[in-house]
Amino acid sequence: MDDTLASLAAVRGDQPNVRLADDLAVGRRVIEAEIEGLRQLAGALDSTFGAALDLCAGAAGRIVVTGIGKSGHIARKIAATLASTGTPAQFVHAAEASHGDLGMVGAGDVVLALSNSGTSAELADIVAYSRRFGIPLIAITGAPRSTLAEAADVVLLLPAAAEACSMGLTPTTSTTAMLALGDALAVALLERKGFSTADFQLFHPGGSIGRKLLRVDDIMHRGDAVPLAVPHTPMGDAILVMTAKSFGCVGVCDDGGRLVGVITDGDLRRHMGDGLLARTVAEVMHRRPKTIAASGFAAEALGLMNRSAITALFVVDEAGRPIGFLHMHDCLRAGVV
Repeated sequence: MDDTLASLAAVRGDQPNVRLADDLAVGRRVIEAEIEGLRQLAGALDSTFGAALDLCAGAAGRIVVTGIGKSGHIARKIAATLASTGTPAQFVHAAEASHGDLGMVGAGDVVLALSNSGTSAELADIVAYSRRFGIPLIAITGAPRSTLAEAADVVLLLPAAAEACSMGLTPTTSTTAMLALGDALAVALLERKGFSTADFQLFHPGGSIGRKLLRVDDIMHRGDAVPLAVPHTPMGDAILVMTAKSFGCVGVCDDGGRLVGVITDGDLRRHMGDGLLARTVAEVMHRRPKTIAASGFAAEALGLMNRSAITALFVVDEAGRPIGFLHMHDCLRAGVV
């Protein structure tokens, strides 16, 4: 145990091991309570979940997610998850809605309102606005007879599970259930729309997710930058191509344009004493070179290079014709690791 924690425990008269055991018991009790709430939530899903999905999928505008307090924080995360998975969404703070932000809610939108009690006064104006202008309203609440539930077109009801807080007051189990419901809506909408990894990468160009989903086609060299030669090319000319392209290798294509070999700096060193310049490319090239498709992930390409102890790959089409070139440094510059 850390000396500082041990000293603090001594000052308080605690037995460190006893205190740790108590803390772990509390932590596990909270997690188990929230797990039980999620089990009840999963078991209670019914046709109303499908009805909520229908409204969200049919929205011509955005899903406007709103709430106040802890529910507001969850609402903000749900809006972010929806937006990042292909469903246009935005968070509108329930209190700010009453002071001008109702202008963010349009006729083609759907409002998703979160309130465990269903009686939060701050929601009154945005709920009334949705009713006045015929904007569909989905409620996530734990109170089926609340003002919010009665006003909503669809109610996603939270289970009557106890809050994990020992006082039964702090929003814990209820907010976890709200978050899980929001994730369930986002993923179900994602799958309805056939949202792909390519779409996901489009919305996540930065950070580790964007780097993991980066495609070979996004960073490969193409056109005249690709170092190529034909089998009967003299090695002197091939070395000039390697030098001009600065990649330390040259690909060899047959009469049909298919990649049939590669020559690297290592091949040059191995053949240096064999009358290298008097030879043709076909005599020196290494057959069956490693390749990758343009649609492959850049991380996959980097892994292949590492496993094969090489520093570059030719990118080929379905017929085996080279359409690009990828060097390990291209992957590293793009942040692929």
